[in-house]
Amino acid sequence: MDVRHLKYFLAVVDHQGFTRAAERLLIAQPSLSQTIKSLERDLGVPLFHRVGRNVVLSEAGRELVGPARVVVRDLDAARSAIDELKGMRRGRLDVIAMPSPGIEPLTSIIAAYARTHPTVTVNIAAAFTRDDVVAAVRDGSSEIGLLGSDRPFRAADIDVLPLDRQPLILVLNPDAVLPEGTSAELDKGKDMDNDDGAGKLVLAWEDLSGQRMVVSQRGSLMRWAVDEAVVNGVDLEIAVEVAHRTSVLPLVLAGLGHAVLPSSWAPLARQAGLRTARIEPAVYLYVSALSRASDLTPAARAFLAVAARPEAAAVP
Repeated sequence: MDVRHLKYFLAVVDHQGFTRAAERLLIAQPSLSQTIKSLERDLGVPLFHRVGRNVVLSEAGRELVGPARVVVRDLDAARSAIDELKGMRRGRLDVIAMPSPGIEPLTSIIAAYARTHPTVTVNIAAAFTRDDVVAAVRDGSSEIGLLGSDRPFRAADIDVLPLDRQPLILVLNPDAVLPEGTSAELDKGKDMDNDDGAGKLVLAWEDLSGQRMVVSQRGSLMRWAVDEAVVNGVDLEIAVEVAHRTSVLPLVLAGLGHAVLPSSWAPLARQAGLRTARIEPAVYLYVSALSRASDLTPAARAFLAVAARPEAAAVP
């Protein structure tokens, strides 16, 4: 068994079959199949069950995935360390991020990172839950994870770097008429930024009674905030429920309803011509960067160093 065997094994796992894995590896499928059979002979157990044209992991295969990722990642770290000593900066950094942290602060961090490491390719995978991010960092498929949570995140076996605290904001439906006398009506046209990007307009949840909302699916902090308002007696109508958060702003712009989002979305909302308002009482999304506690590649260590310096992460 060698590292190439493990890389081929992980390719079949990640691409859910031999055909797509062979295409990604740029090798013939029979060659890939022979390599996996050789690995299975070395281990003395089958790693996949063949079901028609499909393959599924055996129990032994499932047990091998995590250790295999660690071995491959550690070898990459060793090679990167040697390359760094030789003055070589090329490489690849795998990052996984939830949607809102994936807008900010990830954009600003990568912009700063690229200025000092222009030849490192940053690959960003998408995650929709905290568990997705934690699992990816633990199993080594991503070195760095960015997540948002309703409180400062902690994990016993993972390093956590707090990055940001983003207040939830309301992105206003351009066609909606808010009740007369609400704070948004009194301050109409004056939604200039505060330091936290949430804007100066202020709305209480009660101001939204009778309004239509565009919401994400249950499990997100934004959806929790809307559901909590309903539980507390605010009459909100769910107009649209979306799985992909990138659909939220276009739906608001189309007049389907208001939306609750972290303040990282405020610049995009305003560029689209939408108004934003602060919501009181405030609810915050806590953004953190996750990484393994040891054996990070130089590219990952440099990324975390940039992320830890807010002034360095600002886009000029």
